[in-house]
Amino acid sequence: MAATSAPPASAHANGNGSHAGMAAQVGPPTNPMATALLTDQYQFSMAYAYWKAGKHADRAVFDLYFRKNPFGGEFTVFAGLEECIKFIANFKFTEHDISFLQSVMPMCEGAFFDYLREVDCSDVEVYSIPEGSVVFPKVPLMRVEGPVAVVQLLETPFVNLINYASLVTTNAARHRHVAGKSKVLLEFGLRRAQGPDGAISASKYCFMGGFDATSNVLAGNLFGIPLRGTHSHAFVSSYMSLDEIPDKALRSKDGSRVCQDFVSLVQEWLKKIQEADSLGAFGDSNQSELAAFASYALAFPSNFLALVDTYDVMRSGIPNFCAVALALHDLGYKASGIRLDSGDLAYLSIEARKVFRAVEKEFNVPGFGKMVITASNDLNEETIDALNKQGHEVDAFGIGTYLVTCYSQAALGCVFKLVEINSRPRIKLSEDVAKVSIPCKKRCFRLYGKEGYPLVDIMIRESEPSPKAGERILCRHPFIESKRAYVVPQHVEELLQCYWPGRSDEPRAELPSLDKIRSRCMQQLEKLRPDHIRRLNPTPYKVSVSAKLYDFIHRLWLNEAPVGELQ
Repeated sequence: MAATSAPPASAHANGNGSHAGMAAQVGPPTNPMATALLTDQYQFSMAYAYWKAGKHADRAVFDLYFRKNPFGGEFTVFAGLEECIKFIANFKFTEHDISFLQSVMPMCEGAFFDYLREVDCSDVEVYSIPEGSVVFPKVPLMRVEGPVAVVQLLETPFVNLINYASLVTTNAARHRHVAGKSKVLLEFGLRRAQGPDGAISASKYCFMGGFDATSNVLAGNLFGIPLRGTHSHAFVSSYMSLDEIPDKALRSKDGSRVCQDFVSLVQEWLKKIQEADSLGAFGDSNQSELAAFASYALAFPSNFLALVDTYDVMRSGIPNFCAVALALHDLGYKASGIRLDSGDLAYLSIEARKVFRAVEKEFNVPGFGKMVITASNDLNEETIDALNKQGHEVDAFGIGTYLVTCYSQAALGCVFKLVEINSRPRIKLSEDVAKVSIPCKKRCFRLYGKEGYPLVDIMIRESEPSPKAGERILCRHPFIESKRAYVVPQHVEELLQCYWPGRSDEPRAELPSLDKIRSRCMQQLEKLRPDHIRRLNPTPYKVSVSAKLYDFIHRLWLNEAPVGELQ
């Protein structure tokens, strides 16, 4: 059986249906390389050591979380959950996998590989914050419970599937925030992404983080993301003259007539533009560029968008575009706009808008002044912010390299830590307090204030009663004794939901569509207080533990930490 196909129907069944049934519901991983072998070698070494010691079935609880928000900000968007659920739904070792493992681990007993042949995730439980949620450091994104050897094998793939997904979704959300709600954001990163998987993941998660469309055709096919794209400089420079256009005829949009020589109509309009006093002195434009624009318009009369900076934006690209757009207008079509890919984007967009408005007034063409202006050229969060401060007329931004490579930060830094085994809490200590784990199985809540903004996330022990709206709650910093505050929440939201019930009777939460996850992301960002989400010097969001969990952490810390001896 292929590693990306569902486990056999004989897998353990529970009230939520068989393991195979759940696998069929969620489908295979998007990337066929996401198989049971996608893990680090030391995970198999530990699995064998657990098995050899008879500990492999011990019930373990792991938290997956991160320690610091990326990009110098104070929020992160959680992504990658669906791919994790697809991964465990299809988790199974093939005979080919087993043969390979035997060849690289010849010291292991044969019975261990027989054990691996039977391994699946039917006894694993996954609790998670919903995908697309705004999340914060230390709060578990996921809680994974199950046989320790099996869950250990899930560590590396889960961290892999969540790290980049959450990082690039957060990057996209930051770009959306700085661009504003009204601007169109286009992901153009396919050619610059780290391989095909990086490109596909980037397209999916940038859309989740607030982008409107992608240039990536495969991502559009896989995920239903809207596609956008026009022509390149090569298309423009491939034309030498208007004589290279063999078929110059174009039927009007309503089909009532045919213009036999669309190119001549374009030339007539160009002459009118050059002679119009209100438009200034344009002079002669590049005729090969005009030919390329006319040819492209003949191919795509209903969505003509021209790249206008191949030769000279204001002297050639803009008048040539306007001539073609006005010729299309005569036949009932409406051009889409222009794309600027070089130069001073603020200045050029402003000057282009002036020309479009002047054309609208001079030739009485309603709506021409609102022609869409798209900007590209290695844009990032900083350059968009700078454009906003300068003032510009850009309607849409095409962003690639800095977006999909997460240029300003290489990784999110998710970790996967054991917090309980056989119902006994465990803690990981460190001289760096930021690396001390928060032990035991926990429940997590978000507390909202009277203005509707989230105030604080709080973790409590599983045995504690849930916080309630209107009740006073003491929230404590996990490690700093003096940092504490009382909160009376107006609304309480439990964060962790069961997405893979294993053998439990927990109801399984729905895996929503990509559109619904994107909507959740946008809604969550709108709920945040503006000072938490601002680009520069944002206010840190508070993450806390209950008083009981605080006391428990520090008792366990004292019990586990070695006592020094002075001589």
